[in-house]
Amino acid sequence: MPDETVWPKPRLSYSSAGTPAGGDSEQSLATQLSNPVADLISVPFQLNWNQGIGDGNGTQTYMNIQPVIPISISEDWNLISRTILPLVSFSDLTPDFGTVNGLGNTTQSFFFSPKAPTKGGLIWGVGPVFNVPTATNGIAPNQWGAGITGVVLTQKHGWTLGMLANQIWSVNKEEQFGESSNMFLQPFISYSTKKATSITLNTESTYNWVDETWSVPINFTVGQIIKLGGKPVQITGGVRYWAESPDEAAEGWGARLVVTYLFPKGKG
Repeated sequence: MPDETVWPKPRLSYSSAGTPAGGDSEQSLATQLSNPVADLISVPFQLNWNQGIGDGNGTQTYMNIQPVIPISISEDWNLISRTILPLVSFSDLTPDFGTVNGLGNTTQSFFFSPKAPTKGGLIWGVGPVFNVPTATNGIAPNQWGAGITGVVLTQKHGWTLGMLANQIWSVNKEEQFGESSNMFLQPFISYSTKKATSITLNTESTYNWVDETWSVPINFTVGQIIKLGGKPVQITGGVRYWAESPDEAAEGWGARLVVTYLFPKGKG
């Protein structure tokens, strides 16, 4: 890793799970939010906290801004745009480190997804994913990346079971930052109650093919849809445990808090 970056190995991925088409009841909205390719506009603000970074005493706080925008491209197909822009803060990675704040790189995914599930009830989407070099202050290697992403899931009786995955390769500035090849795997299971409470268990695992290292955080969260100013909002909180991580990366326990603004069709 070049000296000009403060990003601990491995380069962390920023991601989340978020959406089938249905009514706009609170229970239906909670179920849709468990499906990353639902026909629902949502804007999550996801705050994360990790510890044990650097020499073991460092902390990382980052806010993922994650708008999800479905676009109808034909009678049978949607194009789902999912953007993840991280606002990152590192503190105390070493005794003389202090604090560094900045932007991370943006992950931009596009899923081509059928509007209706298959006859077997599967919901799926596939498309390109890009790493956009928006990082500042050495937060992450400022290089373009490109790859493929996909999601498959099924939903029944309030349960959602699925997997989101992507693979991104670096496509420029490899002489400066080195070659990058990262696989992201996010299996998830969620249950949404009739009172619009969602209980979710997932991992957001990254495999760095260059360093041959895994990062495996296990997340448990509980979310509730409420009304703020007459508009539906989901408030989610939870904990994370790092089952596997490389040297100088996060370890132990972490936390997550998410505020998701929902924009059902026909609801302003």
